[in-house]
Amino acid sequence: MNPIALLLLAFSMSTDAFSVAISKGAILKNPRFTEAFRMGVIFGTIEAITPIIGWLIGHSATSFIDASFIEAWDHWVAFVILFTLGLHMLYEGLKPSDETAEVLSRHSVFKLALTAFGTSIDAMAVGVSLAFVKVNILLAAGLIGLATTIMVTLGVMLGKVLGSIIGHRAEIFGGVMLIAIGTWILFSHL
Repeated sequence: MNPIALLLLAFSMSTDAFSVAISKGAILKNPRFTEAFRMGVIFGTIEAITPIIGWLIGHSATSFIDASFIEAWDHWVAFVILFTLGLHMLYEGLKPSDETAEVLSRHSVFKLALTAFGTSIDAMAVGVSLAFVKVNILLAAGLIGLATTIMVTLGVMLGKVLGSIIGHRAEIFGGVMLIAIGTWILFSHL
């Protein structure tokens, strides 16, 4: 793969995470750049690891597992994870508000990692595919992780602006966005 193809691949792998980051940033109370960058690093790390896992699966199991097997299920796993997280956010956003409720200033690492995994399932399938072409997987994974870190950081900061516009309904918006992204992933693979 040439360098331009690798860059295009890296940024295309980060688009789902960017969309999710906007919704995550929208529900935070005035997120700072350090929080946005923290989220970017979490998403970027997971997005960099999954193509390596896929590449290892593709390389070691070419006689046992066909790449089409993973590609047949990756979108379902992403859909279930993102749909479930989206429903949880909708529930939290629609339940009667408690005036004394604390506004979210930071997302938990577990929820961020789970969301990041949901958006990076397609990167694992890409990793399986990359096992069948001549490519430096560490370079490809590094570029995917870097692109995702940048895009998520920018997405959170963009979400900050959006959150100030839509106010306390940001969690509902975020839930709808996660469900929409999960559904888009599912239908784009069917």
